[in-house]
Amino acid sequence: MKFVVQVGNLVWKDLTNEFRTKEMLSSMLIFSFLVIVIFAFAFNPAQATTREVFPGIIWVGFSFAGVLGLNRSFTTEKYNDCLMGLMLAPVDRTVIYFGKVITNFILMVIIEVISLPLFFVLFDYKPQGNPWLLIPIMFLGTLGFVAVGTFLAALSANTRASEILLPIILFPIIVPVIIAAVQSTAGALTGKEWSEIGRWIKLLAVYDIVFLAVPFILFDYVLEV
Repeated sequence: MKFVVQVGNLVWKDLTNEFRTKEMLSSMLIFSFLVIVIFAFAFNPAQATTREVFPGIIWVGFSFAGVLGLNRSFTTEKYNDCLMGLMLAPVDRTVIYFGKVITNFILMVIIEVISLPLFFVLFDYKPQGNPWLLIPIMFLGTLGFVAVGTFLAALSANTRASEILLPIILFPIIVPVIIAAVQSTAGALTGKEWSEIGRWIKLLAVYDIVFLAVPFILFDYVLEV
């Protein structure tokens, strides 16, 4: 219970700062909107190929916008030695990790809730399947993305070129979660059978469990790098 309270306090601190400055949210939202507009002009919504690549476009937009937020999640803590203050606090180091994961997850969900309807409107996309399946897919896909991204953001935070290094090491590792998210999103939007969608959702769930457990074990060492 004490662990949960400590994580909640860190999340409250981060969200309070973010909603006051809106630095991460505004940059992520603007970038996501630009991606939507560029892809909307690059692809003709009337063509069948556009419907096929639509799920991929969604996750490309989410991923690129998410990297901006991940980059800022630890670099902002370097100012005034805030990260050192967190490390010296009498709490388990994993509190910092899970606090940042939850904060990044909430911010990404906000961006997704705002930008997803814009994708459907600008691409004039009408789902043929069950769009409510997107809720667990988005949840698991976003959780996997921020679980890995937060861990790697902490790893690269103390490097000189952290903004450049993070995407380089992040995207190869999240290929499985992006592929699974795109395939399951495509299946949900086109009305495929659960047997086809379910295997991708199971892959997302397994990926999330693994990449929440690994940072839980290694995060102490990452902060000392």
